[in-house]
Amino acid sequence: MIEIRECDDYEAAKTLILEYSKIKGAEACFVSLDRELSDLKEFYKGGALLLAYEDGRPVATIAIKKTNDEQAEAKRLYIKPECRGKGYARPMLNAMLEKCRELQFKEVRFTTKPEVMSIGYALYRKMGFEELENDGGTVLMRMMFD
Repeated sequence: MIEIRECDDYEAAKTLILEYSKIKGAEACFVSLDRELSDLKEFYKGGALLLAYEDGRPVATIAIKKTNDEQAEAKRLYIKPECRGKGYARPMLNAMLEKCRELQFKEVRFTTKPEVMSIGYALYRKMGFEELENDGGTVLMRMMFD
């Protein structure tokens, strides 16, 4: 089982995000990576950076970047390869959604590449995210809050 909490170890978060950036096919998701990694706390100000721990070690991350007062962007859902298949993605997404509600966003959006992240894409659909557009294989999805 994992424990998910707000980031209290920015070096661990940086390591996970760097691992994620090296996934073949995900490169386009990292256009502002240097700026992001230079100050994670500031980059996600008004949103959140969540880390998941398994037996005390960081194994997953997900982030919420504030777009405006009503909208946020979910980013950086990453689970270490050796921890995949354990059902950690859904709790990570649920923690992100709960935090978005707590921060009083009305909508959360994110982009994904179904060709690269087909299992994640299927889970997003199953959890109720709707597809807004598909631009050359990069899909924009969202969930609205009441």
